[in-house]
Amino acid sequence: MQPHPNVRAVQEALDGAGAHDGSGAPSAVRLLPDAVHTAAAAADTLGVEVGQIANSLIFEADGAPLLVLTSGAHRVDTAGLAASIGVARLRRATPEFVREHTGQVIGGVAPVGHPRPLRTLVDVALDKYDEIWAAGGVPRAVFPTTYPELLRLTGGAPAQVA
Repeated sequence: MQPHPNVRAVQEALDGAGAHDGSGAPSAVRLLPDAVHTAAAAADTLGVEVGQIANSLIFEADGAPLLVLTSGAHRVDTAGLAASIGVARLRRATPEFVREHTGQVIGGVAPVGHPRPLRTLVDVALDKYDEIWAAGGVPRAVFPTTYPELLRLTGGAPAQVA
């Protein structure tokens, strides 16, 4: 069975960047038995701490897409984040906005594999883990990586988001 086009796009982006996991091995998208729609469910399935899950959240920041990769252990402080990045309005994006800018659906948005690069912020709380897990383009796909790799792969900026 051929992998979903979004999973292929994510794997191609990882391969093209020479991405690696916490052990130094190439990052590979893994398909889980079932979709995981929460950080807690993903952590339980993978046998890791919930803080090791890098949630990919798309926000509309003054009309432009903003990808925030946040630790599954907490929620984004939208008012504080908006103030820190100098936007007047920061709100969770609609499913249509997410699909338009990522080509992916909520619950499976990966940090990479989008039609165009997105402005990205990466939660500094993820830095305390040797390995973190991010979505792989569909709700049942994930891949292992590291905090420095997420910054490199996405061109993202470290940020205090909670």
